[in-house]
Amino acid sequence: MPGKNGSGQEVPDPEVVPTAKRRHFSAQEKLRILDEADACEHGEIGALVRREGNYASYLSRWRRERKRGALEGLSTNRRGAESELDKALAEENRQLRGENKRLKERLAQAETIIEVQEEVSQLLGLVPTGALNRDTESA
Repeated sequence: MPGKNGSGQEVPDPEVVPTAKRRHFSAQEKLRILDEADACEHGEIGALVRREGNYASYLSRWRRERKRGALEGLSTNRRGAESELDKALAEENRQLRGENKRLKERLAQAETIIEVQEEVSQLLGLVPTGALNRDTESA
């Protein structure tokens, strides 16, 4: 309540008005509120919305999300640091990619060795047993 100072001028109220905080509803809360709203008769939804500190537009959005995929659309998407599971999966993925790369390099090396052995066999006039099988399979 504004007061007056000694010269009769209005002095603003120094009380700081708290700002509203955004509410976050869990998937269970959203489903509970939607179930209550579905059970409401004509004219009762307004009271439900006021009691829950919600807006009718939220109910519409949550109904669409529920229709799209029940809890899938209602789950809380948290921002921030990766979960331990995400970190573990990323580490496993990194290790498997490295192993795959090493195995591809070993395979290329083995194929090169086989090619050289076949060329040496041909130069010496020896026919490798695997070469005949491979030639007939690829033809």
